Amino acid sequence: MTQPTDRLDAAATALNQEAEGASLSEEQYRRKMQRRQEVQQQRIADRNVERGLVIVNTGNGKGKTTAALGMVLRSIGHGYKVAIVQFIKGAWEPAEKAVMERFGDQLSFHAMGEGFTWDTQDRDRDTQTAQAAWETALSYIRNPEYKTILLDEVNIALKHGFLTVEQVLAGLAEKPEMTHVILTGRGAPPALIERADLVTEMTLVKHPFREQGVKAQPGIEF
Repeated sequence: MTQPTDRLDAAATALNQEAEGASLSEEQYRRKMQRRQEVQQQRIADRNVERGLVIVNTGNGKGKTTAALGMVLRSIGHGYKVAIVQFIKGAWEPAEKAVMERFGDQLSFHAMGEGFTWDTQDRDRDTQTAQAAWETALSYIRNPEYKTILLDEVNIALKHGFLTVEQVLAGLAEKPEMTHVILTGRGAPPALIERADLVTEMTLVKHPFREQGVKAQPGIEF
């Protein structure tokens, strides 16, 4: 049976797909915007659940960590405590660490990786490093004082088998009801995507490194 929220979503989609303002008369445009406002207000009123989310940013395109850091900043702006655990970065000092550390006790930042797997060339050490990072992440996931927890590049650790998806899913099951956990990195496994509440896939369209030979630059890549 079609739910009221489904009908409202369908109505919103239909309104968005109608001809754009340039092809409408002033009166048609006014009526359309009025109807869109009514539908949107109903959609918002019908959705009053508030709980912590599991958020996955994945895909081959850039911006996964950047988008996650935007949510981290929002949480900080609301006065919440936040933790960041970086599973791959750590062999160098990412600029975001220098900025985030200025927030003091409100934010805990751990860059625990040792760099790319082709740099370390030691699977056992990479596994031990990822497992240590996961234990640190768990300490924050279980702590109700922390509102938002970012597990940066954890999907890479999963992809290479340094962690198991069963470990991560079990850890997510322990989070307090109102805690948000963000997991980034390409190649998110299907089981994690199934568990997540919000999944965004970044699509690569063009990249200056590939097409133009432009190296990684401060302020963009690190």
